[in-house]
Amino acid sequence: MSAMTPEQIEVLDASLAARTPQEILAAAFEHFDTPDIMLSFSGAEDVALVDMAVKIRPDVHIFTLDTGRLPGETYEFFDDVRRHYGIRIETYFPYTMAVETLVSQKGFLSFFRDGHAECCQIRKVEPLKRALDTVDAWITGQRRDQSPGTRDHLPFVQIDPVFRTQRGALVKFNPLAAWSSADVFSYIIQNKTPINPLHQPLARGGGDYRRLAGPAYVSLGCLPCTTLLHPGEHERAARWRWESMLKKECGLHLEHTDT
Repeated sequence: MSAMTPEQIEVLDASLAARTPQEILAAAFEHFDTPDIMLSFSGAEDVALVDMAVKIRPDVHIFTLDTGRLPGETYEFFDDVRRHYGIRIETYFPYTMAVETLVSQKGFLSFFRDGHAECCQIRKVEPLKRALDTVDAWITGQRRDQSPGTRDHLPFVQIDPVFRTQRGALVKFNPLAAWSSADVFSYIIQNKTPINPLHQPLARGGGDYRRLAGPAYVSLGCLPCTTLLHPGEHERAARWRWESMLKKECGLHLEHTDT
């Protein structure tokens, strides 16, 4: 079972309201030791979180999900991060048979017709369940401003609303919850962390996508589910463009619904 009760988590979350992401990470590591806590790295701007975590806990357990459909630049970035920090990034893949069955029955681009939930369930959600199954807590790079209507009230620490583990309830830390995209890229630039090549134009512009002068990649995921963001759009608009703005979650942080 989790070492923290819901009441303790509520108190801890309130105490972290005015804290920096580094202080929130430190609190996470105070409550959960390696290997009982893992940090999720998507291969995007959450490299800022990797940088912070490695400086606090060099032995931090970092993992990622390889859906088999990531941009080539993202794979290049993973290797850059490994070399830069001298770390191991544990990688989880979808079950081959599940992918083969989906593609054989529905084709390579079924998500354009059926929505992205089924594909994400196979390529992301199931591998994440395996990754989290033997830990008590995990750390994510979620931010409140990322997805309209679904992350607006994201706490700094919570009982995971989607996943449980073999040990029981799973605790989830969100150190970047109060930061904006510009805050994250400001950290990346100031600390000279590696940058995903797809994010280079955004970083050169200061990282604030709201000031884009032209199309740029902002929210990164699989291909072809990741597209260029145009000036005036919300950052999540470039993901799954064929679907409603209310369906911009892949199931890692919020269960899919029909709303």
